Amino acid sequence: MAQSCNSSPSGLARQAGLDPTAFNKSKRHSNSGKPRWPSTESLSKVLSTAGIDFETFARFTNENIYEVNEPTIPLIGLAQAGDNGFFDDAGFPIGASWEDIAMPSLKDENIYALQISGDSMTPVLRDGDKVLVAPNEPLRRGDRVVVKTFDDEIMAKELQRMTSSEVTLLSLNPNYEDRILDRKNIKWIARIVWISQ
Repeated sequence: MAQSCNSSPSGLARQAGLDPTAFNKSKRHSNSGKPRWPSTESLSKVLSTAGIDFETFARFTNENIYEVNEPTIPLIGLAQAGDNGFFDDAGFPIGASWEDIAMPSLKDENIYALQISGDSMTPVLRDGDKVLVAPNEPLRRGDRVVVKTFDDEIMAKELQRMTSSEVTLLSLNPNYEDRILDRKNIKWIARIVWISQ
């Protein structure tokens, strides 16, 4: 829109009486990664300054949707992920049952998403939340992790301790027991790097 007015986004914001950084890319997402949208008042001021009605603005928006090529990552439900055929032996997603979701600015092509089901991880993770899992990330005490056992059990827990023989996992919901797993029974363990609530 700024280009159609022979201006930059900061110039257009300034002309509308707004902070010049109001439309900077760095302000489009909160620290948690959630989209941050301008207020309707800011939008109204900019449209008035640019001499553009809302219908024309909507056309700009629709045109830009198809020009943005955000990377996607695979998503599958956590309960479904316990079945065979969704991961290789190293914990990377395989098969055609994964849904793709858009996720901007990812550097690791092996990151995937899981959708939480049930209440075993509340209050930290709730039913319907999506978590990003990064199998290549190093593990540290206190990390939230996804673990799959050779018994095809899959769980999200907090990593408390990992030795050469066993892994201690804290349950996120106090109504569920903590787990101590023999390392030989763990197929893979991967770090949760982001939660969408």
